[in-house]
This record gives sequence, C-alpha cells and structure tokens, in this order.
Amino acid sequence: MAINSNHISEDLDGIKCAIVEKNVSAERVAFLKPLLEYNNLTVIVVPSAPAKVAAVTAETEPVSEPIVETYTVGVTNMLFNSINAIYGRLLDTPDGHIVTMKYWQQLENVSNDEIPYFQK
Repeated sequence: MAINSNHISEDLDGIKCAIVEKNVSAERVAFLKPLLEYNNLTVIVVPSAPAKVAAVTAETEPVSEPIVETYTVGVTNMLFNSINAIYGRLLDTPDGHIVTMKYWQQLENVSNDEIPYFQK
C-alpha cells in the first residue's frame, strides 16, 4: 500500500509496477511510452478497466455513451515516481533537454529547461 496517492503500485499483466498514469488515451500512451523507454525504464501498458455503469431499471432508458478506450501506464522500477522524476530533473528528452512539467503535460512541444520551474 502506498504512503500517499503519489506512489501507487499495481500488478499489470502479472508484473508488479509503479503506476505512472491511469485512464490515459492512446495518444498519451504514444507520448509516454517512448519517453520513458528512452530513460531506460521498462514500460507496461494495459487497458484500463471499463467504467462502472449504473443499473438500468425499467423507468430509465439506457444511455448510449461512446466507449473510450483508456490505458494504464506503469513501469517495472518500483522506486519510480513521476513527480519526483520531473522536479528532480531525472528524465531526459530524446533531443537532449530535461523533461519539464509543461513538456510532461504536453503543453509544450519542446522542453524549455533553461528556466527553473520555480522561476516561471
């Protein structure tokens, strides 16, 4: 069990993993997996459990919501914590920069690591 919600671990495909992110889209997986593998982490991606649906009664009409496929991303390094790795400047991008929070959140296409996060 985790001490806090920032360091969660689960079994993904029978392998004990530190969870990086849950319920992410395929586009997010396409961003995270190469980035984490570039940083020498073994990445495990599994489909997330489907959302729970309320019971349908005769009075309510079933709502047909589009089913969005989401994934859980984990790494086999149990000491990995994404927040510590980002603010500790432990992750690199393939183009030689250090991963910043805005780059991690995909708000920037290029990591602007010249300015420390506490001065932005």
